[in-house]
Amino acid sequence: MATVILVRHGRTTANATGLLAGRAAGVDLDETGRRQAVRAGERLAAVSLAGVVSSPLERCQQTARYILERQATPSEVALDPDLTECDYGQWQGRKLADLATEALWPMVQSQPSAVVFPGGEAMAAMQARAVAAIRRHDAAFEAGHGAGAVWVAVSHGDIIKSVLADALGMHLDLFQRLNVGPASVSIVRYGRGRPGVFATNTDAGDLSWLSQGIQPGDAPVGGGAGPGEPGTGSA
Repeated sequence: MATVILVRHGRTTANATGLLAGRAAGVDLDETGRRQAVRAGERLAAVSLAGVVSSPLERCQQTARYILERQATPSEVALDPDLTECDYGQWQGRKLADLATEALWPMVQSQPSAVVFPGGEAMAAMQARAVAAIRRHDAAFEAGHGAGAVWVAVSHGDIIKSVLADALGMHLDLFQRLNVGPASVSIVRYGRGRPGVFATNTDAGDLSWLSQGIQPGDAPVGGGAGPGEPGTGSA
């Protein structure tokens, strides 16, 4: 299969002030977030991307554009509402410090599979739609560009954590063990037998080894040799 690079949007004005933005319109990257998105774009410039798919929310589209600006062959951002933020319902727009006092908060931390946000979405439904969208796009990029295709999905923290949990074979109730920082890069390849997770939550480091894609095959006993030296472009 193709290889997907999961990129969270850069820091926003809401992140900086401790608000749960959710699906609210008009939440943009702040200056720090723009620098983070530029850095992600610079890291990915060494990889010829088959395409970029983004959540429709402004902060993700802005991050996606910074990534595409640094590609040798510019293309358009494709939008997919199934990659949008969780619908936090009545929690949206409130301060995280206040939400931490809600009776539902401990369940969000320890049993998210049972959480339905008041007036909003179930976290299990969030994961189901996000994983289905990633797999759907992954299959389409492979069909259109071959098994060596590398593409980017720009989305949100909880969305990416839920996709990574699925790829790692983790129950959703364990997904809070994962961290996905602003403009971080995580890498997943959906192999024929199982997904392979090649990176999580990285915000630095050479990615040119992805330029030739990830070679298919069984997991090497003992861990294998890994990619070539930084800058060599070997897979």
